[in-house]
Amino acid sequence: MLQYITCGESHNKYLAAILEGMPSGLRIDLEGIQSELARRQKGYGRGGRMKLERDEVEVISGVLNGRTTGAPVGFLLANKEVRIHELPELFRPRPGHADLDGSLKYDSGIRAILERASARETSMRVAVGTLTRQFLKEFGIEVASHVVQVGRAVLEDGKTAFAQLKKAAASDMNCVSRDFEAAAVREIEIAKKKGDTLGGVFEVRVQGAPVGLGPHVHHERKLDGRLAQAILSIQAVKGVEFGLGFATAAHYGSEVHDEIFYDAKRGYFRRTNRAGGIEGGMTNGEEIVLRGVMKPISTLIKPLRSVNMKTKKPEKASYERSDISTLPACSVIAEAVTAFEIARAFLEKFGGDSMTEIRRNFEGYRKQIRRS
Repeated sequence: MLQYITCGESHNKYLAAILEGMPSGLRIDLEGIQSELARRQKGYGRGGRMKLERDEVEVISGVLNGRTTGAPVGFLLANKEVRIHELPELFRPRPGHADLDGSLKYDSGIRAILERASARETSMRVAVGTLTRQFLKEFGIEVASHVVQVGRAVLEDGKTAFAQLKKAAASDMNCVSRDFEAAAVREIEIAKKKGDTLGGVFEVRVQGAPVGLGPHVHHERKLDGRLAQAILSIQAVKGVEFGLGFATAAHYGSEVHDEIFYDAKRGYFRRTNRAGGIEGGMTNGEEIVLRGVMKPISTLIKPLRSVNMKTKKPEKASYERSDISTLPACSVIAEAVTAFEIARAFLEKFGGDSMTEIRRNFEGYRKQIRRS
């Protein structure tokens, strides 16, 4: 069973994660993990903290001579800005944040809630997800993303080829189109002048996933359900869709479902991918396509109305150092959590204690599929 847990706070000493269930024999690329952490920090519209810290993770267990041992893999990321005990307690909860709900639920101050609710926690999810991406790549499975909407700026180019998505990583907005990126930057500048924030939509794609990851037999194990939960667990994400998604509401069934064909060389295939690569909770061999919508973040330079939790009188919400938009970072995080869920489903199907055993199981299944 592949699973992980993170710990740590935004302004405390460190963030950490333990990843359990990785097989032995996977060569890890630490620079690749550092590179993804750097991607999570960049993006037009980010605030001051990204200039203060460069995230550098240390692998502290589960790896020997550059390869996984089969033991739990430990990650440690030391915060350079440690000032949790110097920061004041807050009493004016921010609308849209965990401040008020968490304070009431845990009978604590806002500070304890926001330090853990902070999206900085996702740095550990990126580290974990990147290692699982390296595992998936051994089997020809790749994950990529790009931003498709920022505020009112929308990418109008239609479906983007998977190979083009790798170009998005060089963009400050994780965009494949320079014209769209320029429009997105203009939207962010408008929000900045207003003292406001901005959200948008990102798309994650998975290429090379074999038929049959995830089961149809248990609702909680269906792969699309697990992917949706993973994406929705990212701070500020409010919705997920696969393939045509919500647009299916405006079409007939004949316009929605993907017809099935067979070729002696290719086997079964589809000429369209409206399902987004998942049917019945299982991968169907086509590219997995999902999109997530991120709301504008809740810390505003010009705060919304709130209530002082001590006096119960109306006041403006607290202002913590803020970004204008973190959509590019959100798309990077979405890649990581998607990779983890695909790797988890892959190991459930082809699991073993070593890379050698898993390759044998995977190749046996591929031969079985070709004969069917």
